[in-house]
Amino acid sequence: MSENEMGLFLRSRRDAVTPAQVGLPTGARRRAPGLRRSELATLAGVSVEYITRLEQGRDRNPSPQVLAALADALGLTSAERVHLYRLTKADTGFNCMGRARPGREIRPTIRALLEQLEPAAAVVVNRLTEVLACTEGYRRLMEPTGALDGEHWSNLAHFAFTDPRAREVYPDWDHLADHLVATLKQGPFRTDPEIAALADQLTVTAGAAFTDRVATVPNLPAATGVTRMAHPTAGTLRLAFETLDLFADDEQQLIVHLPADPATAAALDRLAGHRPGNLRAVPS
Repeated sequence: MSENEMGLFLRSRRDAVTPAQVGLPTGARRRAPGLRRSELATLAGVSVEYITRLEQGRDRNPSPQVLAALADALGLTSAERVHLYRLTKADTGFNCMGRARPGREIRPTIRALLEQLEPAAAVVVNRLTEVLACTEGYRRLMEPTGALDGEHWSNLAHFAFTDPRAREVYPDWDHLADHLVATLKQGPFRTDPEIAALADQLTVTAGAAFTDRVATVPNLPAATGVTRMAHPTAGTLRLAFETLDLFADDEQQLIVHLPADPATAAALDRLAGHRPGNLRAVPS
């Protein structure tokens, strides 16, 4: 794990903001497209030395006022602002979850909701990326890939990093791997015994493919996007996904996959044995 998650997050967001986005001249010689430390310092009203200390982890306790100024300068979203504040606590080793076990019980209303989502591919996962429950649509989609081969709770991160079939199924495997590492790191990560055990296992079984990402990928996964699949039986698919956080005590997420184009909608209908038109594509 990076020993300075806040610094990693700040650097990644600084690299993602172009000078033009904040009204600064682009200039001729830039080694990277993002903001320089000096530019961020000017925008946030702090010294370059202070930005350097934050990014290098030599100062891990910025005031709320400084955090707000940095968030404004970087144009952070509401979710990113909350995440930045949480990182100031995470880097101290604080874990508000203590030794709480990952949620594996599915409430009846969530199961009923899954039934209503048929024939869409929807799944409930916990913070370990374990598959706890899913629609038949998700099972039809994922069983041929091998992702649901686990004896008890199938684990999406374990499948992606340790099963060779994952790289065949996901043409954008690198992007998927980044997303899964960000998901595991979103919470307390190694201060959570359950996630630490999974991370140790993946460190051994996946090696650098996992550990290099742990050191470089910020821990804020995308809540929505499009995933490409080279499905063993349905062919090329483009699936738009939405991630919905359930009640905090559940420590679970509901992820819904919908066809992102008419060809994918037709392919999923064929996979389910339905007449074309049962699933509709959503704009992406």
